Amino acid sequence: QLQASGGGLVRTGGCLRVSCAVSGSTLSDYAMGWFRQAPGKEREIVAAISRGGRITDYTDSVKGRFTISRDNAKNTVYLQMRSLIPEDTAVYFCAAKQTVSGLVVRQYDYWGPGTQVTVSS
Repeated sequence: QLQASGGGLVRTGGCLRVSCAVSGSTLSDYAMGWFRQAPGKEREIVAAISRGGRITDYTDSVKGRFTISRDNAKNTVYLQMRSLIPEDTAVYFCAAKQTVSGLVVRQYDYWGPGTQVTVSS
């Protein structure tokens, strides 16, 4: 089970960290990703992280501003967001893929409910 939290309202240029708590499974068995979906737009992947956390990948629009990380001991994945802009406004979802690969993945099997992030101008 995945549960995202930490969303909220922030001004342009502000920071926010969203978290994804994983229960019922061992987080280290899963590659993880953060997605977002803005009103009227398709869901897009924002960031991905490998099982061990050594490999990360980001969509171009957030590179240098967002950081994905994980704490397998706490069964939690994080997305630190900086220099937020109104275009980052969306519902943010975390997703999981059970894998033996040490790489990031693009296809995910498990999803949790999202958390709303709103950036005001």
